[in-house]
Amino acid sequence: MNNPSASGVQGAPVEITKDKNRITQVLLRSPRGASARVSLHGGQVLSWKTDRGEELLFTSSKAIFKPPAAVRGGIPICFPQFGNNGTLERHGFARNKIWIIDDNPPPLHPSDSDGKTYIDMLLKPSQEDLKVWPHSFEFRLRVALTADGHVVMISRIRNINCKPFSFSFAFHTYFAVSDIGEVRVEGLETLDYLDNLCQRERFTEQGDALTFESEVDRIYLSSSDVIAVFDHERKRTFVIRKEGLPDVVVWNPWEKKSKSMADFGDEEYKQMVCVDGAAIEKPITLKPE
Repeated sequence: MNNPSASGVQGAPVEITKDKNRITQVLLRSPRGASARVSLHGGQVLSWKTDRGEELLFTSSKAIFKPPAAVRGGIPICFPQFGNNGTLERHGFARNKIWIIDDNPPPLHPSDSDGKTYIDMLLKPSQEDLKVWPHSFEFRLRVALTADGHVVMISRIRNINCKPFSFSFAFHTYFAVSDIGEVRVEGLETLDYLDNLCQRERFTEQGDALTFESEVDRIYLSSSDVIAVFDHERKRTFVIRKEGLPDVVVWNPWEKKSKSMADFGDEEYKQMVCVDGAAIEKPITLKPE
């Protein structure tokens, strides 16, 4: 059954609410009881729960939910810039903007809709955005929850400019973990990576799996489309499947950097790891339509 209240939101049951700052949020639920909560602030997934109510995404207890601040946690959208590698604010402006529900999105393949509860969102640049990044675009994002509780995110970016533009991108996913010392990431072995702690110097991953004993801030290049994050203590595995995003960002701030971030608890680095599908080393160039 489709929710009649918004044509950009499909599936049942779906609940549309406002947060304390009067920003629209959409709660998607699967038939088995899994859920995902999406905010129009940044088009951001803020919560993803199993059918047992276990939260799979980390959000800082000190997160700021009031624009223009970005929310520390969930799945921020980094566009049109990742990190500080460019002239824009860190990670670009998409995660700070108020998106709208897309009432009439161009059709996707039926398999991207069948059996899923989803919301379609749209971001267009404001006049202020065009002053700092003078490119007209339409960024459409679908966040879907499958019947078995998986989250699927599909981004579609259209150039409505008169000339090509280039951008970098990441789904900057904060996974909730029991203890960062008990986590390993597989699928990165033998890959080259850029180390942001060494002025983006290029190294090659030597280990069979990535484990964490100190701060990690890396961009792994030309990875496979499947990456796994193992949380030994919870006996849980996150599997990230991606298309069109060749790079993988892995980040944990560890103790010293955690204490320097106003919107992040001093000890919270122990309960999170960011593993992102991304396109950073070689920006995507989009021709006008």
